[in-house]
Amino acid sequence: MDAIVKAFFDETPDANIAKERVAFGTSGHRGRATDRTFNAAHIFAITQAVVDYRSEAGYQGPMFLGYDTHALSKPAWECALRVLAANKVPVFIEKDNGITATPLVSRAILQHNQLNPQAAPDTALADGLIITPSHNPPEDGGIKYNPSHGGPADTEATKWIELRANAYLLRQLCDISPVPLEQALAHAQAYDFTAHYVAQLGDVVDMAAIQNANLTLGVDPMGGTALPVWQAVAEHYGLNLEVVNTSTDASFDFMPLDHDGKIRMDCSSPDAMANLLKIKDRFDLAFGNDPDADRHGIVDANGLMNPNHFLAVCVDYLICHRPEWAETLNIGKTLVSSSMIDRVVAAHQRELYEVPVGFKWFVEGLHQGWLAFGGEESAGASLLTRDGKAWSTDKDGIALCLLAAEITAVTGKTPSEYYRSLTERFGEPFYKRVDTACTAEEKAAFKKLTADSVTETTLAGDPINAVLVNAPGNGAAIGGLKVTTDNGWFAARPSGTESLYKVYAESFKGPQHLDELIESATALLSSVLKE
Repeated sequence: MDAIVKAFFDETPDANIAKERVAFGTSGHRGRATDRTFNAAHIFAITQAVVDYRSEAGYQGPMFLGYDTHALSKPAWECALRVLAANKVPVFIEKDNGITATPLVSRAILQHNQLNPQAAPDTALADGLIITPSHNPPEDGGIKYNPSHGGPADTEATKWIELRANAYLLRQLCDISPVPLEQALAHAQAYDFTAHYVAQLGDVVDMAAIQNANLTLGVDPMGGTALPVWQAVAEHYGLNLEVVNTSTDASFDFMPLDHDGKIRMDCSSPDAMANLLKIKDRFDLAFGNDPDADRHGIVDANGLMNPNHFLAVCVDYLICHRPEWAETLNIGKTLVSSSMIDRVVAAHQRELYEVPVGFKWFVEGLHQGWLAFGGEESAGASLLTRDGKAWSTDKDGIALCLLAAEITAVTGKTPSEYYRSLTERFGEPFYKRVDTACTAEEKAAFKKLTADSVTETTLAGDPINAVLVNAPGNGAAIGGLKVTTDNGWFAARPSGTESLYKVYAESFKGPQHLDELIESATALLSSVLKE
Protein backbone atom coordinates (compact mmCIF):
# COMPACT_ATOMS: atom_id res chain seq x y z
CA MET A 1 0.00 0.00 0.00
CA ASP A 2 2.96 2.37 0.56
CA ALA A 3 3.74 2.36 -3.17
CA ILE A 4 0.13 3.25 -3.98
CA VAL A 5 0.12 6.17 -1.53
CA LYS A 6 3.49 7.33 -2.93
CA ALA A 7 2.04 7.24 -6.46
CA PHE A 8 -0.94 9.27 -5.24
CA PHE A 9 1.38 12.17 -4.45
CA ASP A 10 4.17 11.60 -7.00
CA GLU A 11 2.21 10.86 -10.19
CA THR A 12 0.74 13.87 -11.98
CA PRO A 13 -2.26 13.39 -14.30
CA ASP A 14 -2.21 14.97 -17.76
CA ALA A 15 -5.59 16.57 -18.43
CA ASN A 16 -4.83 16.42 -22.16
CA ILE A 17 -5.17 12.63 -21.90
CA ALA A 18 -8.86 11.69 -21.67
CA LYS A 19 -8.51 8.81 -19.22
CA GLU A 20 -6.48 10.94 -16.78
CA ARG A 21 -9.12 13.66 -16.47
CA VAL A 22 -11.74 13.96 -13.75
CA ALA A 23 -14.75 11.86 -14.77
CA PHE A 24 -17.82 11.46 -12.58
CA GLY A 25 -19.78 8.23 -12.95
CA THR A 26 -22.91 7.16 -11.05
CA SER A 27 -20.97 7.32 -7.77
CA GLY A 28 -18.47 10.14 -8.11
CA HIS A 29 -14.92 10.05 -9.49
CA ARG A 30 -12.95 6.82 -9.06
CA GLY A 31 -9.55 5.67 -10.16
CA ARG A 32 -6.07 4.39 -9.27
CA ALA A 33 -3.00 6.39 -8.34
CA THR A 34 -0.68 4.22 -10.42
CA ASP A 35 -2.86 4.82 -13.50
CA ARG A 36 -2.84 8.59 -12.83
CA THR A 37 -6.63 8.49 -12.50
CA PHE A 38 -6.84 9.17 -8.74
CA ASN A 39 -4.05 11.43 -7.52
CA ALA A 40 -3.57 14.41 -5.25
CA ALA A 41 -4.01 16.72 -8.24
CA HIS A 42 -7.47 15.26 -8.91
CA ILE A 43 -8.52 15.86 -5.30
CA PHE A 44 -7.20 19.42 -5.22
CA ALA A 45 -9.03 20.19 -8.49
CA ILE A 46 -12.30 18.46 -7.56
CA THR A 47 -12.43 20.04 -4.11
CA GLN A 48 -11.78 23.52 -5.49
CA ALA A 49 -14.49 22.91 -8.11
CA VAL A 50 -16.90 21.89 -5.33
CA VAL A 51 -16.00 25.06 -3.41
CA ASP A 52 -16.86 27.06 -6.55
CA TYR A 53 -20.10 25.12 -7.00
CA ARG A 54 -21.29 25.63 -3.42
CA SER A 55 -20.39 29.31 -3.68
CA GLU A 56 -22.55 29.72 -6.78
CA ALA A 57 -25.33 27.74 -5.08
CA GLY A 58 -25.20 30.11 -2.10
CA TYR A 59 -24.17 27.53 0.52
CA GLN A 60 -22.68 29.19 3.58
CA GLY A 61 -23.06 26.30 6.01
CA PRO A 62 -20.55 23.62 6.88
CA MET A 63 -19.06 20.99 4.61
CA PHE A 64 -19.33 17.54 6.24
CA LEU A 65 -16.17 15.69 5.21
CA GLY A 66 -15.77 11.93 5.57
CA TYR A 67 -13.48 9.14 4.40
CA ASP A 68 -13.36 5.34 4.47
CA THR A 69 -10.62 2.78 5.16
CA HIS A 70 -9.08 2.38 1.68
CA ALA A 71 -5.37 3.26 1.61
CA LEU A 72 -5.87 6.33 -0.57
CA SER A 73 -8.86 7.68 1.34
CA LYS A 74 -7.11 9.42 4.23
CA PRO A 75 -4.44 11.07 2.02
CA ALA A 76 -7.22 12.29 -0.28
CA TRP A 77 -9.25 13.47 2.74
CA GLU A 78 -6.25 15.48 3.91
CA CYS A 79 -5.86 17.05 0.46
CA ALA A 80 -9.55 17.99 0.36
CA LEU A 81 -9.39 19.44 3.87
CA ARG A 82 -6.38 21.61 2.92
CA VAL A 83 -8.31 23.12 -0.02
CA LEU A 84 -11.48 23.66 1.99
CA ALA A 85 -9.55 25.41 4.75
CA ALA A 86 -7.74 27.58 2.20
CA ASN A 87 -11.14 28.74 0.98
CA LYS A 88 -12.35 29.32 4.56
CA VAL A 89 -15.17 26.81 4.13
CA PRO A 90 -16.48 25.66 7.56
CA VAL A 91 -15.63 21.96 7.79
CA PHE A 92 -17.03 19.33 10.15
CA ILE A 93 -15.01 16.11 10.53
CA GLU A 94 -15.44 13.02 12.70
CA LYS A 95 -13.93 13.51 16.15
CA ASP A 96 -10.35 12.22 16.42
CA ASN A 97 -10.13 12.62 12.62
CA GLY A 98 -11.87 9.27 12.30
CA ILE A 99 -13.48 7.38 9.43
CA THR A 100 -17.05 8.25 8.50
CA ALA A 101 -19.74 6.13 6.81
CA THR A 102 -21.66 7.54 3.84
CA PRO A 103 -25.12 7.36 5.48
CA LEU A 104 -23.80 9.26 8.50
CA VAL A 105 -22.67 12.13 6.26
CA SER A 106 -26.05 12.18 4.50
CA ARG A 107 -27.86 12.17 7.84
CA ALA A 108 -25.68 15.02 9.16
CA ILE A 109 -26.37 17.17 6.09
CA LEU A 110 -30.12 16.60 6.36
CA GLN A 111 -30.18 17.28 10.09
CA HIS A 112 -28.33 20.54 9.68
CA ASN A 113 -30.47 21.71 6.78
CA GLN A 114 -33.75 20.68 8.42
CA LEU A 115 -32.80 23.09 11.20
CA ASN A 116 -32.11 25.69 8.51
CA PRO A 117 -34.94 24.91 6.08
CA GLN A 118 -35.11 28.21 4.19
CA ALA A 119 -33.87 27.95 0.61
CA ALA A 120 -32.77 31.58 0.26
CA PRO A 121 -29.17 32.13 -0.91
CA ASP A 122 -28.13 33.67 2.40
CA THR A 123 -29.00 30.61 4.52
CA ALA A 124 -26.33 28.41 6.05
CA LEU A 125 -26.99 25.30 3.95
CA ALA A 126 -24.59 22.39 4.43
CA ASP A 127 -23.28 19.79 1.97
CA GLY A 128 -20.75 16.97 2.04
CA LEU A 129 -17.75 15.24 0.45
CA ILE A 130 -17.06 11.56 1.04
CA ILE A 131 -13.73 9.98 0.09
CA THR A 132 -14.52 6.37 -0.85
CA PRO A 133 -14.45 4.01 -3.82
CA SER A 134 -17.22 1.98 -2.15
CA HIS A 135 -16.65 -1.81 -2.41
CA ASN A 136 -13.85 -1.51 -4.99
CA PRO A 137 -10.45 -3.23 -4.52
CA PRO A 138 -7.96 -1.91 -1.94
CA GLU A 139 -5.81 -0.02 -4.45
CA ASP A 140 -8.71 2.10 -5.72
CA GLY A 141 -9.70 5.60 -4.66
CA GLY A 142 -12.94 7.56 -4.97
CA ILE A 143 -14.58 10.86 -4.08
CA LYS A 144 -18.27 11.80 -4.23
CA TYR A 145 -20.18 14.99 -3.59
CA ASN A 146 -23.51 15.30 -1.79
CA PRO A 147 -25.20 18.75 -2.12
CA SER A 148 -27.66 20.24 0.37
CA HIS A 149 -30.29 17.53 -0.22
CA GLY A 150 -27.87 15.05 1.37
CA GLY A 151 -27.78 12.55 -1.49
CA PRO A 152 -25.57 11.94 -4.51
CA ALA A 153 -25.24 14.98 -6.78
CA ASP A 154 -27.28 14.84 -9.97
CA THR A 155 -25.78 14.75 -13.46
CA GLU A 156 -26.07 18.50 -13.96
CA ALA A 157 -24.05 19.19 -10.79
CA THR A 158 -21.40 16.54 -11.46
CA LYS A 159 -20.91 17.74 -15.04
CA TRP A 160 -20.39 21.30 -13.75
CA ILE A 161 -17.87 20.11 -11.16
CA GLU A 162 -16.14 17.83 -13.65
CA LEU A 163 -15.65 20.63 -16.22
CA ARG A 164 -14.40 23.08 -13.60
CA ALA A 165 -12.02 20.51 -12.08
CA ASN A 166 -10.53 19.62 -15.47
CA ALA A 167 -10.01 23.31 -16.19
CA TYR A 168 -7.95 23.51 -12.99
CA LEU A 169 -5.95 20.45 -14.06
CA LEU A 170 -5.26 21.98 -17.47
CA ARG A 171 -3.82 25.04 -15.70
CA GLN A 172 -1.62 22.78 -13.51
CA LEU A 173 -3.58 23.88 -10.40
CA CYS A 174 -1.92 27.30 -10.60
CA ASP A 175 -4.91 29.04 -9.00
CA ILE A 176 -5.34 26.57 -6.10
CA SER A 177 -3.38 27.22 -2.90
CA PRO A 178 -3.96 24.52 -0.26
CA VAL A 179 -2.92 25.43 3.28
CA PRO A 180 -0.58 23.13 5.26
CA LEU A 181 -2.28 20.09 6.81
CA GLU A 182 -1.65 21.23 10.39
CA GLN A 183 -3.43 24.52 9.65
CA ALA A 184 -6.29 22.68 7.91
CA LEU A 185 -6.80 20.35 10.88
CA ALA A 186 -6.87 23.33 13.23
CA HIS A 187 -9.50 24.96 10.99
CA ALA A 188 -11.84 21.93 11.05
CA GLN A 189 -14.47 21.38 13.75
CA ALA A 190 -15.01 18.00 15.40
CA TYR A 191 -18.47 16.47 14.96
CA ASP A 192 -19.64 13.19 16.49
CA PHE A 193 -21.27 11.68 13.40
CA THR A 194 -21.63 8.28 15.05
CA ALA A 195 -23.32 9.47 18.25
CA HIS A 196 -25.81 11.67 16.36
CA TYR A 197 -26.72 8.87 13.95
CA VAL A 198 -26.95 6.03 16.46
CA ALA A 199 -29.09 8.01 18.91
CA GLN A 200 -31.72 8.62 16.21
CA LEU A 201 -31.96 5.11 14.72
CA GLY A 202 -35.24 4.55 16.54
CA ASP A 203 -36.76 7.21 14.26
CA VAL A 204 -36.31 4.97 11.21
CA VAL A 205 -36.28 1.41 12.63
CA ASP A 206 -38.25 -0.10 15.51
CA MET A 207 -35.24 -0.53 17.80
CA ALA A 208 -37.48 -1.39 20.76
CA ALA A 209 -38.84 -4.41 18.90
CA ILE A 210 -35.29 -5.58 18.15
CA GLN A 211 -34.29 -5.13 21.79
CA ASN A 212 -37.33 -7.02 23.06
CA ALA A 213 -36.80 -9.94 20.67
CA ASN A 214 -33.24 -10.42 22.00
CA LEU A 215 -32.05 -11.67 18.63
CA THR A 216 -28.52 -13.01 18.32
CA LEU A 217 -26.91 -10.79 15.69
CA GLY A 218 -23.54 -10.97 13.92
CA VAL A 219 -21.89 -8.23 11.89
CA ASP A 220 -18.91 -8.15 9.55
CA PRO A 221 -18.04 -4.52 8.68
CA MET A 222 -15.55 -5.87 6.09
CA GLY A 223 -12.83 -3.59 7.40
CA GLY A 224 -14.90 -0.49 6.77
CA THR A 225 -16.56 2.53 8.33
CA ALA A 226 -19.47 0.52 9.74
CA LEU A 227 -17.21 -0.86 12.51
CA PRO A 228 -17.48 2.04 15.01
CA VAL A 229 -21.17 2.45 14.18
CA TRP A 230 -22.03 -1.17 14.93
CA GLN A 231 -20.00 -1.06 18.14
CA ALA A 232 -21.95 2.03 19.20
CA VAL A 233 -25.29 0.46 18.20
CA ALA A 234 -24.59 -2.62 20.32
CA GLU A 235 -23.66 -0.52 23.34
CA HIS A 236 -26.36 2.15 23.01
CA TYR A 237 -29.23 -0.30 22.55
CA GLY A 238 -27.89 -3.21 24.60
CA LEU A 239 -28.22 -5.63 21.71
CA ASN A 240 -26.92 -9.19 21.64
CA LEU A 241 -24.69 -8.21 18.73
CA GLU A 242 -21.20 -9.51 17.95
CA VAL A 243 -18.85 -7.74 15.55
CA VAL A 244 -17.08 -10.78 14.13
CA ASN A 245 -14.29 -8.86 12.39
CA THR A 246 -12.74 -5.71 13.87
CA SER A 247 -9.82 -5.45 11.42
CA THR A 248 -9.31 -2.21 9.46
CA ASP A 249 -6.10 -2.97 7.57
CA ALA A 250 -6.02 -0.94 4.33
CA SER A 251 -4.71 -3.99 2.43
CA PHE A 252 -7.97 -5.83 3.28
CA ASP A 253 -5.92 -9.04 3.23
CA PHE A 254 -8.38 -10.62 5.70
CA MET A 255 -11.00 -10.65 2.91
CA PRO A 256 -11.84 -13.84 0.99
CA LEU A 257 -11.25 -13.42 -2.73
CA ASP A 258 -14.26 -12.51 -4.86
CA HIS A 259 -15.52 -14.64 -7.76
CA ASP A 260 -12.82 -13.31 -10.12
CA GLY A 261 -9.90 -13.74 -7.71
CA LYS A 262 -9.79 -10.07 -6.72
CA ILE A 263 -10.22 -8.56 -3.26
CA ARG A 264 -13.50 -6.71 -3.34
CA MET A 265 -15.52 -5.77 -0.26
CA ASP A 266 -18.88 -6.54 -1.85
CA CYS A 267 -21.43 -7.53 0.77
CA SER A 268 -23.80 -8.84 -1.94
CA SER A 269 -21.22 -11.40 -3.13
CA PRO A 270 -21.28 -14.88 -1.53
CA ASP A 271 -17.55 -15.19 -2.23
CA ALA A 272 -16.65 -11.92 -0.50
CA MET A 273 -19.02 -12.79 2.38
CA ALA A 274 -17.55 -16.28 2.85
CA ASN A 275 -16.13 -15.56 6.32
CA LEU A 276 -19.53 -14.57 7.66
CA LEU A 277 -21.32 -17.40 5.87
CA LYS A 278 -19.04 -19.96 7.58
CA ILE A 279 -20.33 -18.91 11.01
CA LYS A 280 -23.91 -17.96 10.11
CA ASP A 281 -25.40 -20.71 12.30
CA ARG A 282 -24.14 -18.92 15.42
CA PHE A 283 -26.67 -16.15 14.80
CA ASP A 284 -30.36 -15.58 14.17
CA LEU A 285 -29.28 -12.98 11.61
CA ALA A 286 -25.95 -11.67 10.39
CA PHE A 287 -25.03 -8.61 8.34
CA GLY A 288 -22.25 -7.26 6.17
CA ASN A 289 -21.46 -3.78 4.89
CA ASP A 290 -19.05 -2.45 2.28
CA PRO A 291 -16.28 -0.02 3.33
CA ASP A 292 -18.41 3.15 3.25
CA ALA A 293 -21.46 1.30 4.68
CA ASP A 294 -23.91 2.35 1.99
CA ARG A 295 -24.65 -1.27 1.01
CA HIS A 296 -26.15 -4.12 3.00
CA GLY A 297 -25.69 -7.88 3.01
CA ILE A 298 -28.31 -9.97 4.85
CA VAL A 299 -27.46 -13.48 6.07
CA ASP A 300 -29.80 -15.94 7.81
CA ALA A 301 -29.98 -19.72 8.11
CA ASN A 302 -30.53 -20.02 4.36
CA GLY A 303 -27.37 -18.08 3.51
CA LEU A 304 -26.80 -14.69 1.87
CA MET A 305 -30.00 -13.16 0.57
CA ASN A 306 -30.18 -12.07 -3.04
CA PRO A 307 -30.43 -8.24 -2.86
CA ASN A 308 -33.51 -8.25 -5.09
CA HIS A 309 -35.26 -10.67 -2.75
CA PHE A 310 -34.54 -8.55 0.31
CA LEU A 311 -35.77 -5.38 -1.41
CA ALA A 312 -39.10 -7.09 -2.11
CA VAL A 313 -39.35 -8.19 1.53
CA CYS A 314 -38.61 -4.64 2.73
CA VAL A 315 -41.30 -3.16 0.49
CA ASP A 316 -44.01 -5.59 1.56
CA TYR A 317 -43.12 -5.31 5.25
CA LEU A 318 -42.88 -1.52 5.29
CA ILE A 319 -46.22 -1.01 3.54
CA CYS A 320 -47.83 -3.22 6.20
CA HIS A 321 -45.94 -1.88 9.25
CA ARG A 322 -45.62 1.87 8.79
CA PRO A 323 -49.12 3.10 9.72
CA GLU A 324 -48.04 6.76 9.67
CA TRP A 325 -46.95 6.53 6.04
CA ALA A 326 -49.53 8.03 3.67
CA GLU A 327 -51.00 5.65 1.11
CA THR A 328 -50.00 8.14 -1.59
CA LEU A 329 -46.28 7.55 -1.02
CA ASN A 330 -44.43 5.97 -3.94
CA ILE A 331 -42.11 2.97 -3.84
CA GLY A 332 -38.90 3.36 -5.85
CA LYS A 333 -36.89 0.75 -7.73
CA THR A 334 -34.34 0.78 -10.51
CA LEU A 335 -35.48 -0.69 -13.80
CA VAL A 336 -33.11 -3.67 -13.45
CA SER A 337 -34.46 -4.60 -10.01
CA SER A 338 -36.81 -7.56 -9.67
CA SER A 339 -40.38 -7.41 -10.93
CA MET A 340 -41.33 -9.11 -7.68
CA ILE A 341 -41.28 -5.55 -6.33
CA ASP A 342 -43.77 -4.51 -9.04
CA ARG A 343 -46.12 -7.30 -8.03
CA VAL A 344 -45.88 -6.50 -4.32
CA VAL A 345 -46.53 -2.79 -4.93
CA ALA A 346 -49.47 -3.53 -7.24
CA ALA A 347 -51.02 -5.91 -4.70
CA HIS A 348 -51.00 -3.13 -2.13
CA GLN A 349 -52.43 -0.71 -4.71
CA ARG A 350 -49.47 1.62 -4.30
CA GLU A 351 -47.62 3.63 -6.92
CA LEU A 352 -44.34 2.28 -8.34
CA TYR A 353 -41.58 4.77 -9.22
CA GLU A 354 -39.21 3.04 -11.65
CA VAL A 355 -36.00 4.88 -12.58
CA PRO A 356 -32.71 4.27 -14.43
CA VAL A 357 -29.72 2.69 -12.70
CA GLY A 358 -28.22 4.96 -10.03
CA PHE A 359 -29.38 5.93 -6.55
CA LYS A 360 -29.31 9.63 -7.46
CA TRP A 361 -32.74 9.19 -9.08
CA PHE A 362 -34.31 8.54 -5.66
CA VAL A 363 -32.83 11.57 -3.91
CA GLU A 364 -35.51 14.13 -4.74
CA GLY A 365 -38.39 11.86 -3.68
CA LEU A 366 -36.73 10.85 -0.40
CA HIS A 367 -35.75 14.44 0.34
CA GLN A 368 -39.21 15.82 -0.36
CA GLY A 369 -40.93 12.95 1.42
CA TRP A 370 -43.08 11.55 -1.42
CA LEU A 371 -40.93 8.45 -1.95
CA ALA A 372 -41.25 6.03 0.95
CA PHE A 373 -38.46 3.69 -0.14
CA GLY A 374 -35.84 3.59 -2.87
CA GLY A 375 -33.85 0.45 -3.63
CA GLU A 376 -31.47 -0.77 -6.29
CA GLU A 377 -30.47 -4.28 -7.31
CA SER A 378 -26.87 -3.82 -6.06
CA ALA A 379 -27.92 -3.89 -2.38
CA GLY A 380 -28.35 -0.18 -1.86
CA ALA A 381 -31.49 1.37 -0.38
CA SER A 382 -32.91 3.98 1.96
CA LEU A 383 -36.30 4.82 3.41
CA LEU A 384 -38.26 7.50 5.23
CA THR A 385 -38.48 7.71 8.99
CA ARG A 386 -41.35 5.92 10.70
CA ASP A 387 -43.35 9.16 10.67
CA GLY A 388 -42.65 9.81 6.99
CA LYS A 389 -39.72 12.25 6.97
CA ALA A 390 -36.36 12.15 5.21
CA TRP A 391 -33.84 9.94 7.03
CA SER A 392 -30.94 9.46 4.61
CA THR A 393 -31.00 10.50 0.95
CA ASP A 394 -27.98 8.34 0.23
CA LYS A 395 -27.89 4.56 0.54
CA ASP A 396 -27.91 3.40 4.15
CA GLY A 397 -26.56 -0.12 4.63
CA ILE A 398 -26.73 0.05 8.41
CA ALA A 399 -30.40 1.03 8.61
CA LEU A 400 -31.30 -1.70 6.09
CA CYS A 401 -29.50 -4.33 8.17
CA LEU A 402 -31.40 -3.19 11.25
CA LEU A 403 -34.63 -3.26 9.25
CA ALA A 404 -33.95 -6.96 8.61
CA ALA A 405 -33.70 -7.43 12.37
CA GLU A 406 -36.95 -5.51 12.88
CA ILE A 407 -38.70 -7.70 10.30
CA THR A 408 -37.64 -10.86 12.13
CA ALA A 409 -38.45 -9.39 15.55
CA VAL A 410 -41.96 -8.29 14.52
CA THR A 411 -43.02 -11.12 12.20
CA GLY A 412 -41.09 -14.06 13.64
CA LYS A 413 -39.81 -14.80 10.12
CA THR A 414 -36.26 -14.41 8.92
CA PRO A 415 -35.98 -12.34 5.72
CA SER A 416 -35.56 -15.44 3.56
CA GLU A 417 -38.62 -17.09 5.17
CA TYR A 418 -40.55 -13.88 4.53
CA TYR A 419 -39.44 -13.92 0.90
CA ARG A 420 -40.61 -17.51 0.51
CA SER A 421 -44.09 -16.39 1.57
CA LEU A 422 -43.98 -13.73 -1.16
CA THR A 423 -43.14 -16.32 -3.83
CA GLU A 424 -46.14 -18.37 -2.69
CA ARG A 425 -48.34 -15.33 -3.33
CA PHE A 426 -46.75 -13.86 -6.44
CA GLY A 427 -44.71 -16.61 -8.08
CA GLU A 428 -40.98 -17.27 -8.01
CA PRO A 429 -38.74 -15.15 -10.22
CA PHE A 430 -35.40 -16.29 -11.65
CA TYR A 431 -32.90 -13.50 -12.26
CA LYS A 432 -29.51 -13.30 -13.97
CA ARG A 433 -27.03 -10.76 -15.30
CA VAL A 434 -24.80 -11.57 -18.27
CA ASP A 435 -21.95 -9.43 -19.60
CA THR A 436 -21.34 -9.45 -23.35
CA ALA A 437 -18.31 -8.01 -25.17
CA CYS A 438 -19.13 -5.20 -27.57
CA THR A 439 -17.38 -2.71 -29.83
CA ALA A 440 -17.23 1.04 -29.39
CA GLU A 441 -19.68 1.35 -32.27
CA GLU A 442 -22.16 -0.95 -30.52
CA LYS A 443 -21.81 1.02 -27.27
CA ALA A 444 -22.55 4.21 -29.19
CA ALA A 445 -25.56 2.55 -30.84
CA PHE A 446 -27.23 2.14 -27.45
CA LYS A 447 -27.67 5.92 -27.26
CA LYS A 448 -29.57 5.94 -30.56
CA LEU A 449 -32.10 3.25 -29.65
CA THR A 450 -35.79 4.13 -29.63
CA ALA A 451 -38.90 2.11 -28.82
CA ASP A 452 -39.30 1.61 -32.58
CA SER A 453 -35.88 -0.05 -32.80
CA VAL A 454 -37.48 -3.31 -31.67
CA THR A 455 -39.70 -4.75 -34.40
CA GLU A 456 -40.18 -8.20 -32.84
CA THR A 457 -43.58 -8.81 -31.28
CA THR A 458 -42.59 -11.69 -28.99
CA LEU A 459 -39.79 -12.43 -26.54
CA ALA A 460 -39.00 -16.00 -25.47
CA GLY A 461 -42.45 -17.10 -26.61
CA ASP A 462 -44.47 -14.35 -24.92
CA PRO A 463 -46.00 -11.21 -26.47
CA ILE A 464 -43.97 -8.07 -25.83
CA ASN A 465 -46.05 -5.54 -23.92
CA ALA A 466 -43.49 -2.71 -23.54
CA VAL A 467 -40.25 -1.49 -25.09
CA LEU A 468 -38.63 1.20 -22.95
CA VAL A 469 -35.71 3.55 -23.58
CA ASN A 470 -36.89 5.95 -20.88
CA ALA A 471 -37.74 5.00 -17.30
CA PRO A 472 -41.50 5.02 -16.64
CA GLY A 473 -41.11 6.68 -13.23
CA ASN A 474 -39.34 9.89 -14.20
CA GLY A 475 -38.95 9.73 -17.99
CA ALA A 476 -35.16 9.81 -17.75
CA ALA A 477 -33.13 8.07 -20.44
CA ILE A 478 -32.19 4.51 -19.55
CA GLY A 479 -28.99 4.64 -21.59
CA GLY A 480 -30.09 1.34 -23.04
CA LEU A 481 -33.22 -0.74 -23.54
CA LYS A 482 -35.79 -2.67 -21.52
CA VAL A 483 -38.28 -5.11 -23.05
CA THR A 484 -41.07 -6.63 -20.95
CA THR A 485 -43.69 -9.39 -21.19
CA ASP A 486 -46.20 -10.67 -18.67
CA ASN A 487 -43.80 -13.42 -17.60
CA GLY A 488 -40.40 -11.78 -17.80
CA TRP A 489 -38.17 -8.99 -19.06
CA PHE A 490 -34.67 -8.08 -20.06
CA ALA A 491 -32.75 -4.83 -19.85
CA ALA A 492 -29.44 -3.99 -21.49
CA ARG A 493 -27.04 -1.09 -21.01
CA PRO A 494 -23.39 -0.52 -21.90
CA SER A 495 -20.70 -0.51 -19.23
CA GLY A 496 -19.27 2.90 -18.48
CA THR A 497 -15.75 1.54 -17.96
CA GLU A 498 -15.37 -1.67 -19.98
CA SER A 499 -15.90 -2.81 -23.58
CA LEU A 500 -19.05 -4.75 -22.81
CA TYR A 501 -22.76 -4.38 -22.25
CA LYS A 502 -24.76 -5.82 -19.39
CA VAL A 503 -27.92 -7.82 -19.91
CA TYR A 504 -30.24 -8.23 -16.93
CA ALA A 505 -33.10 -10.70 -17.27
CA GLU A 506 -35.83 -12.14 -15.09
CA SER A 507 -38.40 -14.87 -15.63
CA PHE A 508 -41.41 -15.94 -13.59
CA LYS A 509 -41.64 -19.21 -15.59
CA GLY A 510 -38.45 -20.91 -14.45
CA PRO A 511 -34.70 -21.19 -15.13
CA GLN A 512 -35.16 -22.66 -18.63
CA HIS A 513 -37.34 -19.72 -19.65
CA LEU A 514 -34.73 -17.37 -18.15
CA ASP A 515 -32.10 -18.88 -20.45
CA GLU A 516 -34.49 -18.47 -23.37
CA LEU A 517 -35.01 -14.83 -22.40
CA ILE A 518 -31.28 -14.17 -22.39
CA GLU A 519 -30.83 -15.99 -25.70
CA SER A 520 -33.67 -13.98 -27.27
CA ALA A 521 -32.31 -10.76 -25.79
CA THR A 522 -28.82 -11.41 -27.17
CA ALA A 523 -30.20 -12.10 -30.65
CA LEU A 524 -32.44 -9.03 -30.53
CA LEU A 525 -29.58 -6.78 -29.37
CA SER A 526 -27.22 -8.17 -31.99
CA SER A 527 -29.77 -7.11 -34.60
CA VAL A 528 -30.72 -3.64 -33.32
CA LEU A 529 -27.16 -2.55 -32.46
CA LYS A 530 -25.96 -3.20 -36.01
CA GLU A 531 -28.70 -1.22 -37.72
